[in-house]
Amino acid sequence: MRKQIVYVIAFLAILGIPALRAESAATPQELIVSAAASLTNAFQEIGKKFESAHTDAKIIFNFGASGALLQQIEKGAPVDVFASADQKTLDQAGEKKLILPDTRKDFASNSLVLVVPTGSKISIKSSEDLLAKDVTRVSLGNPEAVPAGRYTQDALSSEGIWEALKPKFINGGSVRQVLDYVSRGEVDAGFVYATDAATAGDKVQVAVVMEKHKPILYPIAVVAATQQKDLSQRFIDFILGQEGQEILAKYGFGKP
Repeated sequence: MRKQIVYVIAFLAILGIPALRAESAATPQELIVSAAASLTNAFQEIGKKFESAHTDAKIIFNFGASGALLQQIEKGAPVDVFASADQKTLDQAGEKKLILPDTRKDFASNSLVLVVPTGSKISIKSSEDLLAKDVTRVSLGNPEAVPAGRYTQDALSSEGIWEALKPKFINGGSVRQVLDYVSRGEVDAGFVYATDAATAGDKVQVAVVMEKHKPILYPIAVVAATQQKDLSQRFIDFILGQEGQEILAKYGFGKP
């Protein structure tokens, strides 16, 4: 009986007729997306929705500090799509010809906030309160690699207190690491995005909404070395579309 089935399959193959396709479904195409750490929750949901709508795709995420992700791409890491938390990092990617410039789009916005551990006995109602003697540890993303850190430096420099606060700084490798420091009470305060603060639930409280910094806009682009240009563009289009934007809004991101 097994021989007869084999003969039938072989005969249909010669005629170009598909047979027994249940066993030969196409393997989903893998799409590697490097994205800023602050996008973790929103992008994980977007990835699932995208896969549901595009059964030929499998999204693999790599989250981290935007600067570190750029370095990975520059060193040849296999990445198809790059989403940064700031314009500067993607500008650098463009200058190094690591992205396809015509695919670059802004897709979300955010705000920078100063958070403190819930239940903290230190009164912080403005960034200048960080100068108080009872505030000894303030965390921020390393400005060399973490966009949130650069926004923080921008804001505190505009307020004239950046240099005075330097001895208190505890640098984090990503905005999520800063959030962890504050959530665990390992620092007195920290600078994160509003969307990150929301993910911490009742572990942190927003003390100050920072304003004196450049607008926080998230850009995304197809990586120049991709072998999946069409699928990469479909993923970006999904993020820019209604469903993608609704998910981003759900996690607190604003329109670009």
